[in-house]
Amino acid sequence: MTTTLAARSPSSGPSGHLLPVGEKRHSSASYLYTTRSNARLEPMTVRLIFSPSGRRWPAGPDEGVRIMPDDHITKRRAGKTSQARRLRRNETEEEYRLWSELRNRLLNGYKFARQVPLGPYIVDFLCRDRGLIVEIDGFHHADSMSDRIRTQWLNANGYAVLRFWNHEITGERRAVLDTILAALAGDLAAACETTRFYPPEVSYHRIREENA
Repeated sequence: MTTTLAARSPSSGPSGHLLPVGEKRHSSASYLYTTRSNARLEPMTVRLIFSPSGRRWPAGPDEGVRIMPDDHITKRRAGKTSQARRLRRNETEEEYRLWSELRNRLLNGYKFARQVPLGPYIVDFLCRDRGLIVEIDGFHHADSMSDRIRTQWLNANGYAVLRFWNHEITGERRAVLDTILAALAGDLAAACETTRFYPPEVSYHRIREENA
């Protein structure tokens, strides 16, 4: 005995609108139940799954936009994006040389970004996966109080900071890359004025989890 179902209702929602894929709700529709043995048509009601026109109902947990706090470190400050773009266009020779070693995951697969806005600052290079910031300084940065305040702020927000002088990038690039790799691997832990490494005051990964 062969059984077939013939639908009387259209392939759309009750309001006549086509329904987005994956959005469902239950609705009733009338079908004709036919059997070959007696050729009779017997009405029956089955439960169909439809979605209402428009948004998913009821609202799913993924709907809506999470509002980022005004003081969140990754929240872009006014004008910082355009300023970062200008810095990328007008990079120094030392920034160009180091970026040629860091871009496209060339340094052992670690992903870096350059001229990244973080809070009120724009950092030279950032590896987000490891929470490491690499900065290049000219001699005018020597004993700079503003740099100390900047580093302290970044450390307080979970970032490690590694600083190099311009002449180290041009004349000791292999040593510079080895030091960056040591910081990425976690081999540098304590603050050191010789390597100019400044560890975070709190765990970078814990901050990411709290703000996820």
